[in-house]
Amino acid sequence: MRGLVRLLAVFCLLVSCWGVFGQPQQAMAANLTNATVRSSALLAVEAPLRNRADDKLATEFGKKIDLNNTNVRAFRKYPGLYPTLARKVVDNAPYEKVEDVLEIPGLSDSQKQKLQANFDNFTITDTDDTFTEGGDRYNNGYY
Repeated sequence: MRGLVRLLAVFCLLVSCWGVFGQPQQAMAANLTNATVRSSALLAVEAPLRNRADDKLATEFGKKIDLNNTNVRAFRKYPGLYPTLARKVVDNAPYEKVEDVLEIPGLSDSQKQKLQANFDNFTITDTDDTFTEGGDRYNNGYY
């Protein structure tokens, strides 16, 4: 019985290989000479797609760290701010002006000096749910 099953399996394998490799097949293309193509106006071509995040990134927010909306990871480009000081800044947001960041409770003098040295790199805009909802300010998924 085992011999018969093996023989049948080998036969099926040979037949399937013969069907794939043994028979050349010609490609058949569709006849498009009589086909008509209708032109339609695409709105996406006329106006580029933008969302609230793109609009905000096109402003000063995209060039500086927005203390009310930027995530912790953005502070990495400035020495001494990431991760501890950045976390404190994010935890105590929102701010009305950049100088308000110096009023965070528990900041040491050296931390205040680091923040003051980077005032030119900071900006303040209104809090936007696009950037702040969920845990995106702490973990935005970039690894």
